[in-house]
Amino acid sequence: MNGAIVRNPDHWVDLARDRITLDGKPIATKAGIYILLYKPKGYLTTYRDPDHRPTVYDLVADLGAWLAPVGRLDLDTSGLLLMTNDTTFADHVTSPAHLVSKTYQAKTATLLTEEQLERLRSGIELSDGPTRPAEVRRLRDGAKHTFVEIVLTEGRNRQVRRMIEAAGSRVLKLVRTAIGPIRIGDLAVGKWRRLTEEEIAALGGRARPPETATSRTTAARPAASTRSRAHNNWRWSKS
Repeated sequence: MNGAIVRNPDHWVDLARDRITLDGKPIATKAGIYILLYKPKGYLTTYRDPDHRPTVYDLVADLGAWLAPVGRLDLDTSGLLLMTNDTTFADHVTSPAHLVSKTYQAKTATLLTEEQLERLRSGIELSDGPTRPAEVRRLRDGAKHTFVEIVLTEGRNRQVRRMIEAAGSRVLKLVRTAIGPIRIGDLAVGKWRRLTEEEIAALGGRARPPETATSRTTAARPAASTRSRAHNNWRWSKS
């Protein structure tokens, strides 16, 4: 950095002033990639599965770039999943401190009473502590099931499923329809599209241009030791 070898991998740099090179060549990043994927049920939000089950990476292989999921959806949950190579953007969207909402629609195993819905709205006790208040809206009731929309501003593991279980029912089907103001719309299941700059900004991010130095650098070593390194458009099926 600035002509000196830095061996501390956690060394922070000033993007406006510091010059970072590896083996004499400036370090640069590729342009930011930001996509919205409609994850199907039965796909894992992981890169590789020892049991050879399908993963979301099978669906974006044609991109030809490494992306990381922004948060996760469990195996039995479908819906909106963001993926990006911009870790700053991903951290912003997933941090509970930024209150980026996540909207889900759930089909429950039983009819839910207003008292149960109010428990979900006001915060319900889980094994890892009480949940934040949530927006909960009854979409409709079937003969035996309730369809609800739940908007959360936190992202605990299997949170919607655990909340509904704590309220005395269980989830039969779960779909994430939105993150912040970004909705699935009419995107087909298993397909992806790029986010627009306006959508990235709406989620609190800024599209990363190409050829910008990284804000945190892996230490440069001498050459001999260097190693390569949608509610409006959503329709429930009759199942």
